[in-house]
Amino acid sequence: MSIADYKQGLGEHGKDTKLNLSNIFGNVDTSGMTPTQFYGTALSLAYTIGDDALTAAVEAEAEGKIEANVVGAAKLAATLMAMNNIYYRFLHLSSDKQFSKMPAGLRMNGMANPGVDKADFELYSLAVSALNGCGMCIDSHVGVLLKHDISAQVIQNSIKMAAVLNAATTARRIA
Repeated sequence: MSIADYKQGLGEHGKDTKLNLSNIFGNVDTSGMTPTQFYGTALSLAYTIGDDALTAAVEAEAEGKIEANVVGAAKLAATLMAMNNIYYRFLHLSSDKQFSKMPAGLRMNGMANPGVDKADFELYSLAVSALNGCGMCIDSHVGVLLKHDISAQVIQNSIKMAAVLNAATTARRIA
């Protein structure tokens, strides 16, 4: 299944989402992102969203354009952010600040060597953190990305991708 195939299941209410998917996946070369950044981010988001058809479509689009290590890093970002976004969102939202003084005690060894460039992994993690609504993680990832000279446009594009893929899976689910 391709993104074009996936769009067919979005229904009339998904018309804008179809256009946005076409725009995002039709402009990979002008997104400002490398293929590793673009497809790694898209895969991280698809794995996080958990829509098997969307995942298959994004994997098909990425096939032959990225190495296997990018797929592994995307899965790692989705998995680690599933944990971190819950924990750090709790710390951020809790009015009782005693919890933020306690050690997290969560293993995150994969972040030290994610299998791709650190900035690329941070981009995947940022998009997933935005999808999961963790402000504390968003701030942290944006800070690291800016220190690695990742442009605001690339950062914005990763967030637009999160928004559109989330809308796509919603449109498909309610079709």
